[in-house]
Amino acid sequence: MFKNKTFLYLFIIFFFASIALNIPFPNKTLYRETVILLNIPIKTLNGLNYVGITSFLLLIASLYFLVKSLNKYYVRFVVITIIVASFLPSIVINLYQKTFATGIYSISYKDSESRCNFDMINEETLHGECDLPLKNYSKNDVQFSIEFYESSPSKYGPKVSLMNKKGPYKVRLKGKESKVVQIEADIDVSKIKKHSDGGAMTGSVPIIIRSGEKSRKL
Repeated sequence: MFKNKTFLYLFIIFFFASIALNIPFPNKTLYRETVILLNIPIKTLNGLNYVGITSFLLLIASLYFLVKSLNKYYVRFVVITIIVASFLPSIVINLYQKTFATGIYSISYKDSESRCNFDMINEETLHGECDLPLKNYSKNDVQFSIEFYESSPSKYGPKVSLMNKKGPYKVRLKGKESKVVQIEADIDVSKIKKHSDGGAMTGSVPIIIRSGEKSRKL
């Protein structure tokens, strides 16, 4: 099946180099308004993602060497490799957090189930409520703070980052604990010229968790 071991070894080297560059850890890659090829973000809100471009090129090179190393089943192996490349980074992160990670690096954030609701309760006060599903994979308790940030600029002004006016919010998760952290705040917006007057954000609420000098953007 394999006609050239040298090309096979090159495939393995380039493939795992591509995977290593594409692992979104400890910070999550924001996919809003990005250009993604083979599940690799090559352009972000801030412009070209050179790490992503390098990862993509390494993956293409690995597929080339894979084909050159085979004497049959080219399409089958290429398709399998692309599928593995798409899922392997998240699998690696999951395994790392369940086995070796400590402190805030053991914290997982299920952002797809996060949400925030905002309502003006009078002319000067915005009430915000956020539900953030978090899990501590470590056997030890982990204490950290939560801040919010805007994942993309809005013509209506800041929204979720307004929660920081009453933050940071202290959180403690026991070992192996899963918890939906609920955060509420009444925010004085009387001196903010442009801000959101209400609404909801469901899924992908962007947060930053901090512990001492360590931080993760999720």
